[in-house]
Amino acid sequence: MMTDLYLIVEIDGQKAVLPASCIESVVEMGEVTPVPCAPRHVLGLFALRSRVMTVIDTRVALGAEVRAGGRGAQAVIVTMGDHLYGFLVDHVDDVVAIDGAPAPARALLSPGWAAMSAGVLEHEGVPVMLLDVDALIGGEKAALAA
Repeated sequence: MMTDLYLIVEIDGQKAVLPASCIESVVEMGEVTPVPCAPRHVLGLFALRSRVMTVIDTRVALGAEVRAGGRGAQAVIVTMGDHLYGFLVDHVDDVVAIDGAPAPARALLSPGWAAMSAGVLEHEGVPVMLLDVDALIGGEKAALAA
């Protein structure tokens, strides 16, 4: 049986997991610089250890309302290719080992959550949504294509 590590986060009142394999760190956000004409889910740019990263508002990517302010929020830093992304989350819980492969969601999901889901895993007897990192980066465009 396959065991992988995942980071449990909370977004808009829902627990979800991100694969730990692509996570660089978790940081508290400072001032984010807006990007003109960026998609709604792209909050802006942030300098982290002399590197520029794109800040993604996961609430908006999942179809919820824009979060109030970004300063002081927690961001999960993810490396995709040569680029850094910061996924704003409401709360970071813990890194956990979960056995098995993700299963398709059996519950009816909102369109945003359905488009951003890579399946469902079970942790301590509770189903938890595995978020698709590529879909979160693509945001609404990915949701419309699904």
